[in-house]
Amino acid sequence: MRLGVLDVGSNTVHLLVVDAHPGARPLPAHSHKADLRLAQLLDGDGAIGAEGIDRLVAVVREALEAAEDKGVEDLLPFATSAVRDARNADDVLARVEAETGVRLQVLSGAEEARLTFLAVRRWFGWSAGKLLVLDIGGGSLEVAYGLDEEPDAAVSLPLGAGRLTAGWLPGDPPDPDAVRALRRHVRTEIARTVGEFVRHGAPDHVVATSKTFKQLARLAGAARDADGLYVQRELKRESLEAWVPRLAAMSADQRAELPGVSESRSGQLLAGALVAEGAMDLFGVESLEICPWALREGVILRRLDHMGVG
Repeated sequence: MRLGVLDVGSNTVHLLVVDAHPGARPLPAHSHKADLRLAQLLDGDGAIGAEGIDRLVAVVREALEAAEDKGVEDLLPFATSAVRDARNADDVLARVEAETGVRLQVLSGAEEARLTFLAVRRWFGWSAGKLLVLDIGGGSLEVAYGLDEEPDAAVSLPLGAGRLTAGWLPGDPPDPDAVRALRRHVRTEIARTVGEFVRHGAPDHVVATSKTFKQLARLAGAARDADGLYVQRELKRESLEAWVPRLAAMSADQRAELPGVSESRSGQLLAGALVAEGAMDLFGVESLEICPWALREGVILRRLDHMGVG
């Protein structure tokens, strides 16, 4: 059957259409993406303003039209941290449903971490052993660890690249004191969770997902997206540590000229790099591998699992 996943994230609203059936690898058929940056549209009280809601409704309508055009039989719509953390989340969800008919399922941070972990486990298989999975989104950082398809530990921290950029790095390029303050904040937040994972033992394989990690790996010399899904892509902490001060000294326009960095993400790449560097350092990770599957694929796989049971 043809499934569609509608992901209302902190940076983008992304419709992924796949051809899938239980027991088989989902095959991408179409992708429709719109930059929305909800994480940066929160007002001083933490609510999504009227303009942001209007834009969200319009983008969801466009995604619905694309899903219909591509023959989607079953649409799986969900929202992550930007909607989840908004003070007026209930009003936003009600407005979207009233005007589009789409009822967004709001995933908790722990659910995000677990579904991303499932996708990574399926991609690498059982031979990867104990996995430590890191995922930097626009609104949050997810960390999960485990041997099976359900992680033994999973946390979500409010350390998304978009959220941190809006709240901590207003300058372009940012003030060095602001960068240092954000670095301290990031490491303090991550350090509080490390013990929860360390007690389970060292991972056999460390994996990262998300656009932020993909762009950082590309800067450090990893293969381009055009080279295909199955090319191994790694990010070494040593390379990342060398890039952080360079990114801090650049404007968003200058970062956008770097290989693999999109203009829409260039402004928040530094915050993402500080989170990635802090996570790798505090978890003792020297090198990690980039996984092409993440949350959207996890949602699809869980749906297919339920179909198989039925």
